[in-house]
Amino acid sequence: MEVAQILCMNKGGGETSYTQNSSLQQKIISDTMPITEKAVEAIISTDATSASPPQSIAIADLGCSSGRNALLLISDTINLVYAKCKRLGYPLPEVSVFLNDLFNNDFNSIFGSLPDFHRRLKDTNGDEVGRCFISGMPGSFYGRLFPKHSLNFVHSSSSLHWLSKVPEGLEGEDKIRMNKGKLYVSRTSPPSVLLAYAAQFRNDFSRFISSRSEEMVSGGRMVLSFMGRKSMDPTASGTAHQWELLAEALTTLVSRGLVDAEKLESFNAPYYSPCMEEVRMEIEKEGSFDIDHFEEFDVEWDDLAEGTNSGLKSLSRGQRVAKTIRAVVETMLESHFGFGGEIMDELFERYGAIVEDYLLQNTVTNTNLVISFVKK
Repeated sequence: MEVAQILCMNKGGGETSYTQNSSLQQKIISDTMPITEKAVEAIISTDATSASPPQSIAIADLGCSSGRNALLLISDTINLVYAKCKRLGYPLPEVSVFLNDLFNNDFNSIFGSLPDFHRRLKDTNGDEVGRCFISGMPGSFYGRLFPKHSLNFVHSSSSLHWLSKVPEGLEGEDKIRMNKGKLYVSRTSPPSVLLAYAAQFRNDFSRFISSRSEEMVSGGRMVLSFMGRKSMDPTASGTAHQWELLAEALTTLVSRGLVDAEKLESFNAPYYSPCMEEVRMEIEKEGSFDIDHFEEFDVEWDDLAEGTNSGLKSLSRGQRVAKTIRAVVETMLESHFGFGGEIMDELFERYGAIVEDYLLQNTVTNTNLVISFVKK
């Protein structure tokens, strides 16, 4: 399964859209903003005698998706650049912004919101703004996207836990499903499945790092945040609960004849939540970056950002989680299982009920990793 062909957040602005159900991702961007702020300010020299002020700055947001989050990080980043330059008495640089996601991303909705974005930028900065050029850059970030030495700042949030493809080696001899009935790694997964997922992550992440190494200028900064885990053991408690509960909901539909059992047995999520040691190892092996900051932080499954619409707040915890997950994985499920409409509605109603029961009995959070780098 090539992720570039089937991974796409739900488009539009309807009830199940990513736009309406991405408050958790917005909160992650907000929670990591102090780290982003430090990285962005470091791009602007604080010593005018040793370095000339930058005339232009190039920013890339990798895995930008769509909806309100797509321009949130960019807006905050440009405001930081302007504020720092004004404090130092520098002229405002021209800013080039590149918004990257896979080919099926809803770029049209982003471009449609640009007039409002530019108006807000002027309002925030009292009309003291420099030239700002924004463009889309569709394609996989697991390869080169930009010319050599062209980027000053790279950011990616809630994206790098998606693999470029489902790992190879998940079928044994005679096409036997090695991870039967599971959507992701679990305690019952054989060692070969764990090794396949870990190998795919190493391959993807090393390609991501080496690609950015060629594209970034020396002294450029990069901030990444994505799903991870605390334990070295990928099957440890708390690392894959949401996938396991989704598998339970799908199994219920299989028992009712609504979902093909073979389809469930053959589905494996193109997803991996690494531990800090796995990430650090790939960064150090590539050798082009110094790690400036690296930490784990937890978010609750149904965390909401400030200003979240009242409709989402009025839902139960299980319903909020179900809507958040649906907005992310629906296109992938529809592509593999071949159903949508009422069956998809029923799947996520069931999933929400399962999650609600689970949260009543357990205190659980998702672990996120955030890393800030400096290009050597």
